[in-house]
Amino acid sequence: MAPGKVALQTESLPPCDASQVQVCSAFSALSRGTESLIFRGEVPAAEYERMRAPYMGGTFPFPVKYGYATVGQVQSGPVELISKWVFSLTPHQDIFNAPVGAVSLIPEGVPPMRAVLAANMETALNAVWDAKVGPGDRIVIVGGGVVGCLIAFLCGHLPGASVTLVDINPERSATAKALGVDFALPSDAPSDCDLVFHCSATQAGFATALDLAGEEATVLELSWYGAKSIQAPLGGAFHSRQLRLQSSQVGHVSASRRPRWTYKRRLGAALDMLKDARLDVLLAEPINFLDLPAKLPAIFDGRSGVLCQPIRYF
Repeated sequence: MAPGKVALQTESLPPCDASQVQVCSAFSALSRGTESLIFRGEVPAAEYERMRAPYMGGTFPFPVKYGYATVGQVQSGPVELISKWVFSLTPHQDIFNAPVGAVSLIPEGVPPMRAVLAANMETALNAVWDAKVGPGDRIVIVGGGVVGCLIAFLCGHLPGASVTLVDINPERSATAKALGVDFALPSDAPSDCDLVFHCSATQAGFATALDLAGEEATVLELSWYGAKSIQAPLGGAFHSRQLRLQSSQVGHVSASRRPRWTYKRRLGAALDMLKDARLDVLLAEPINFLDLPAKLPAIFDGRSGVLCQPIRYF
């Protein structure tokens, strides 16, 4: 395999043992940020180990079996789990074995297809913890991808908070409205903000995030640039305003919660937060798993407008 090449492979799956479940996939989701970098071969060699998904097959750069957002029904395993709907950080495949502890029950009130947002919601939740936002804050999220939209959705629940999603695509205005937050193009975004999240993975977006931060405010950087470098515009008022630049990454539970929260507990909380039907605005029409090799390049095209792309296995 090589950059830009996709193929479906067949592999043998042994019967699950007493410590496992066997799950028949119903939906999975593409991560347009992370998986597009892998698709283009832009994972830096120094990050090969850190970029491994929990149940990834193969090794970077190619070939790899990737993905970390699969929902399905248990068909073999402990009797109390048979036919239960579960979420797993598993690559795109139609059936898989996983340790019992590696699947999370999907709560009542969360439809299976919406549950594919769990991994992204977990990232958003961790970022909100890292940012230490509070009621009444003026909050801006630069970059209206799935994670940016989910951060906006979570912050929008804070009493008295002013929350604005900022993106260069005016069509994100409808998404923001559906999620219950404001929208602005970069040129119209509110300034002097208490907290700015940057999720656009672009140099221009990063510069916008710095410009919108108020005196001694925090800019929380969630973008991952792969092998690409950007220039950080730290001149101008960056130092005089004493801005704080902090990274956030879902691979670590936020320091503010780490003594008490496990990864399992955090994922469970993220799944519970998916009960709101407004989140369906983030889901594109599902595509069939067998059609994935032909359709993946167009989905990863930056002009596609797709937020979360579900894959259907039935």
